Amino acid sequence: MTEISIKAEPILSLGYFIVTNSYLLSLVTFIVLISLALSLRSKLSLIPGKIQGIFELLTEQLLSLMDGLLGERKRSEKYFPVIATVFLFILLSNWLGLLPGVGSILIKEAAQHSEEIKYVPLFRAPGADLNFTLALAIAAVLFVQIFGVMALGIKKHLGKFLNFKNPIYTFVGFLELVSEFVKIISFSFRLFGNVFAGEVLLSIIGFLVPYLVPLPFLFLETFVGFIQAFIFSMLTLVFIAMSVNEHEEEPADVLLSKARS
Repeated sequence: MTEISIKAEPILSLGYFIVTNSYLLSLVTFIVLISLALSLRSKLSLIPGKIQGIFELLTEQLLSLMDGLLGERKRSEKYFPVIATVFLFILLSNWLGLLPGVGSILIKEAAQHSEEIKYVPLFRAPGADLNFTLALAIAAVLFVQIFGVMALGIKKHLGKFLNFKNPIYTFVGFLELVSEFVKIISFSFRLFGNVFAGEVLLSIIGFLVPYLVPLPFLFLETFVGFIQAFIFSMLTLVFIAMSVNEHEEEPADVLLSKARS
């Protein structure tokens, strides 16, 4: 049984840039998505085949789901590329992390701090690396802010956080600003915790009972990988919808009465 590490292991050193096993699998995920997109694009036709028909059905279902939050199809089509990319990238990275060979193909560790030779997995699920989930969370929150500025203008958007009309608005704005940083923590640790826990579970079960018994847990992790991708993308959509919608300001006495109640 390989050593369970909470951090990704280095497998290649390019000067000051360290390539980890989770980063390598995320590159594989990127290449697979790009290849799939180019392949489907070259085969598009007015009369869709089976694969194109499936993707068109999934696209329509996702757009309909987005319509319920954004209110109109025009907005859904505008933000669809970001939401779909986030969903597909996380989903594929989670599922690739469950393939045979991921975690079991070992190579010598790139960074040796002692004379003892240590072997580490060549591939590791990207979601089990906190750096990966943190980068995704920062990108998602950054997109939320960019779309908010594009929809409302920089003055109105920043007015949600910097409002000095009265103490109540100032305090609410401060809470809104803090919540943006809390989103990053929530995003990253939710995805990391679920994927890392699944990785540890499969490693332990596979070591103790290597035949047949791990299969139900493997199917469970396949479902968990889909759910985590769906939750991450839907939360990104919700935050975008909240950011691009203009909030009507309420009088201070109304806000005060709500706070008291």
